[in-house]
Amino acid sequence: MLPPLMEPGTYAVEPEPSGWPRKPWSEIGEDEAEARGVFARVGHGLSFGAAGAVVLAPGDSRGMALIPGRLDGYCLGLDGRDGPNLACTRCGQAVATRVDDCSLWQAVWLAPDAVRRLPDDGPDTRPDDWDTLVSERRSTPPIEQLGYWHPKWEAAVGAALAHLLVASGGAPVGLPDGLLTDLFGRALDAHLPKGPPVKRLALGGPTLTRPDADILLVPVHPQTGDTWSPPSGTAAAVVPLSADVWMHLALPQEQVPPIPVTGGMPSGVLRDDPLPLRPYRLFDPDSRVFLDTLARLPAVRQPWLREIFDRATGRP
Repeated sequence: MLPPLMEPGTYAVEPEPSGWPRKPWSEIGEDEAEARGVFARVGHGLSFGAAGAVVLAPGDSRGMALIPGRLDGYCLGLDGRDGPNLACTRCGQAVATRVDDCSLWQAVWLAPDAVRRLPDDGPDTRPDDWDTLVSERRSTPPIEQLGYWHPKWEAAVGAALAHLLVASGGAPVGLPDGLLTDLFGRALDAHLPKGPPVKRLALGGPTLTRPDADILLVPVHPQTGDTWSPPSGTAAAVVPLSADVWMHLALPQEQVPPIPVTGGMPSGVLRDDPLPLRPYRLFDPDSRVFLDTLARLPAVRQPWLREIFDRATGRP
């Protein structure tokens, strides 16, 4: 039900251990968890597999074949529960895991202990700068054709919400009218005290300056993972947000639908059909991404934030 995690021709590296073996929390001490950057128990335990797994779009995999007997899953696809399920077609060694089961992002995960990266013979490609990214305006629309909120938006807002709660310091946060209120409003109402806003949230980033905001929602570079930094002297706290979501919020573009027309419709005039997509339900941030992100922020050890974490764990 979810699309590929990665865009074609791209890859990402998971810096944390992944896969088997896994240990339940009953076998993991608090000091050991904090050494791994985990400050609250989330899920059923932690992976103690190899770090550095590389994830690709399924269509970018080459020279691999599925391994019979390792193709189990929970529902209608593969979830990798039996370990690597793709083998090298030349040597037969298990080298990757194909994932495409229901509720899981479609991906191929290369086992870090079975593959190695080699330099490309092509030209050296440097990451785009912020000016280039802004000019291209590559973004993901928030609503899918059937009226569902896009899962990338649910995940991105779930991660940003964890950082936003930390930046709030437990005080009420004021949101601008519009989509930001749709995305964060209900969650902040549920977790923060009622009353007049003490801090105000605004979009920040390339081409945007909001000196009156206490908290800035800024983009994360889609190629490097670096969070955009405001100019020196800016006192506002920074909350990272996925760039393709930030682009849609900060640089909205009204597209003229590609529908043939006759007559003299002036250039740039928008048609009223098809109507803009509308969601069929209110927005909910991805609770698993929210809890996983919050568990890895040291501030979760503060009593007021730990109370929110425990409450969200029990009633996501």
